[in-house]
Parts: sequence; structure tokens; C-alpha cells
Amino acid sequence: MDPEIPWASASDLAEYTYCPRAYWYRTHPPPGEVPRGSQRRAEAGTRYHTRELRSEGARESNAGAYLVLVGIGLVLLAAVGVWVWSLR
Repeated sequence: MDPEIPWASASDLAEYTYCPRAYWYRTHPPPGEVPRGSQRRAEAGTRYHTRELRSEGARESNAGAYLVLVGIGLVLLAAVGVWVWSLR
């Protein structure tokens, strides 16, 4: 691999596809110090995304239980349908 040719990861390509300007700003940070307000907002964004990913992981870990409950509900619905049909 030629060290003069930079490579891009899949997430780099996805970010560029979503917003070329965001990719450019991430790869070319402004010179000088980052303002304290920007740091606070970035930290708040990181906390928000961490919290959201944690809750999404919790929902995904319960997907099996939801699937079992839906299956039981369908079996009960079918049983009631058969019972109602047999009353005719």
C-alpha cells in the first residue's frame, strides 16, 4: 500500500455521503483552541448518544421475549378462533 495515498474507512465514506462538509470539518479542525462552549456541547452530545445507544441495546436484548409473547398471543388467538368456529 502506498503511504502517500490516504485510505478511507466505511464510516468515513458514510459520513462523506451524508454530509461532505461534516467530513471536511472533522478531518480539518479549526486552528487554535476549541471554545469552552463547544467543548461542553460536544460532551453533552457524547453523553446523549451514549445514553441512547445503551437504551437501544436494552431494547434489542429484550427482542426475544417480545417475539415469544407475540407467538403466544397468535397461538391464543388461533385457539379462540377454532373454539368460536366449533360453536357454529
